[in-house]
Amino acid sequence: MSILETPGKQEYNITVYTENQIGLLNRIAIIFTRRKINIDSLNTSPSEIDSIHRFDIVLTETEEVVRKLSRQIEKQVEVLKVYFHTNDEIIWQEMALYKVPTDTIAEKVLVERLLREHGARAVVIRKDYTVFETTGHRTETDNLLYALQPFGLIEFVRSARIAIIKSSEGFNRKIREFEQLEPGQEVSENEYLSSRDKVFTM
Repeated sequence: MSILETPGKQEYNITVYTENQIGLLNRIAIIFTRRKINIDSLNTSPSEIDSIHRFDIVLTETEEVVRKLSRQIEKQVEVLKVYFHTNDEIIWQEMALYKVPTDTIAEKVLVERLLREHGARAVVIRKDYTVFETTGHRTETDNLLYALQPFGLIEFVRSARIAIIKSSEGFNRKIREFEQLEPGQEVSENEYLSSRDKVFTM
């Protein structure tokens, strides 16, 4: 173990359910910056509930640090609920794009075999370059990167992680149950905030 490594550190995925408010991303990023913690990957997207968004944040830290970060994020007004999980507790993928010279690939590589071996597909084919796309875990997208590098790789980009929580039953059911328990009122986004401990337990 190097002197820079800390026992107990591993990769965690923090899932944040929020209202879609301007400036929230910046405030969440500041929480990490103040603690000098690096974010390995960050993705924002709509969730299964209309008007509610989710952040997927990947970092390598101890469970104690991740727990404290999650509590701090949850204190933000627009945040409905925060969960954190190890990689074993989620299903996750990343997407990658690779641009390579078409003439080199055509001459030196059996394209169909290469695509099949790495679960990739060609998304753009031009005279000057071809773009391949693949999805998978980091090691899988890296394997195709290494395979293409000897053939004049022009450009490479990888997306942030997207993840599904294995044990989650989803927010739709939780919110429907909440509405049945407290009928007779139109439930707004801000009402979720005041009752989030009841609604968003998984």
